[in-house]
Amino acid sequence: MRAQRFVFALLILACGFLAGLLLTGRIRASATEDAAPPPAPQTAAARAGVQSQPPNQSALPDFSSVAARTVPAVANISSTQVVARSNSPFANDPFFRYFFGDDPDLYGQPDVERSLGSGVIVSADGYILTNNHVVAGEQGRISLRQLPAITVSLADKRELRAQIVGVDPTIDLALLKINARNLPTMPWGDSTQLKVAQWVLAIGNPFQLNQTVTLGIVSALGRTSLGISGYEDFIQTDAAINPGNSGGALVNTRGELIGINTAIFSQSGGYQGIGFAIPSNLARRVVSDFLKYGEVRRGSIGTVILAPMTTEIAAQLGAPDARGLLVQRIARGSSAYGGGLRPGDIIVGFNGTAIQDGGVLMRLVQDAPIGSTATLDVIRDGRRVQLKVPIVRATEQ
Repeated sequence: MRAQRFVFALLILACGFLAGLLLTGRIRASATEDAAPPPAPQTAAARAGVQSQPPNQSALPDFSSVAARTVPAVANISSTQVVARSNSPFANDPFFRYFFGDDPDLYGQPDVERSLGSGVIVSADGYILTNNHVVAGEQGRISLRQLPAITVSLADKRELRAQIVGVDPTIDLALLKINARNLPTMPWGDSTQLKVAQWVLAIGNPFQLNQTVTLGIVSALGRTSLGISGYEDFIQTDAAINPGNSGGALVNTRGELIGINTAIFSQSGGYQGIGFAIPSNLARRVVSDFLKYGEVRRGSIGTVILAPMTTEIAAQLGAPDARGLLVQRIARGSSAYGGGLRPGDIIVGFNGTAIQDGGVLMRLVQDAPIGSTATLDVIRDGRRVQLKVPIVRATEQ
């Protein structure tokens, strides 16, 4: 009996010992698992199968191939012309000038004016597009009696004399022609496809530093009412543009010409991050007109003096919610007057486009086909009225 109890006690001890070993091993395994570091979370790039970028690699894109293709298509342009500088107190008297003319011997000695800028080769047979002020200088207009002497310096170091095909001070463009073949060009781009913050390159010859490339973005589109020219629809960019860049190329990342660099906003005369370019679609149309007609043909409705609307004026005219342009004066012989437009009218629309800015209206009128009839939406005596106004050539009135 005692032997049986002794064997039973040994079995109980053995079972307890084995149970302790199992429990201890499980606790240790659990502690080891809890102490192991958690697996690193998988990044979105890794889940997509994309390798992460090395930390020493630049995040900026490389435009060296774009520059290599486009820089040779930008030329340096210098213009020299003789300008009569008057020292007579009657120099600006129309009556005096009518009788005595502009004789330089009477008014003073002629002066030589030089201007420097850039130009874009738009055809392999020698047509070059630039700004009018690069060719005409400070006066902005070319004397037909004595055309300026224009020299074009190409990327291959050749210097050639250029002839003027056409100039347009209103848009500030000029087309030149040199006697050369197989010149490098760049393709035209569609400026209507531009978006704010897209990368662009400005190529030109600032401060006579030939073939300079600067990088920036499109800052804004459709800038008007800047007082730069008579026709304004500018691309604004922060790519560095300085004196000498005028007439140069604004290029997109595909190496296409999307603008002609024209002006800067500056209080110091140098770069301040605000430059303006003429859109390529407008420049291309100007080139087409130069080649067909030797001038740019644009629409007109005659002489109309406009003023921006204010809340006070709108209330006085019985149209407190009106937003548009107030007609202050109008020429009786204009097509606008013939179409029924009168002083006191508020122009709020042109061919279905809402009008609040004078620059926009001017651009739409000039772009309208000559010979067509435009629909003007006006508010008169608090009521909305539609007028049919003929579009005529700008030189006809």
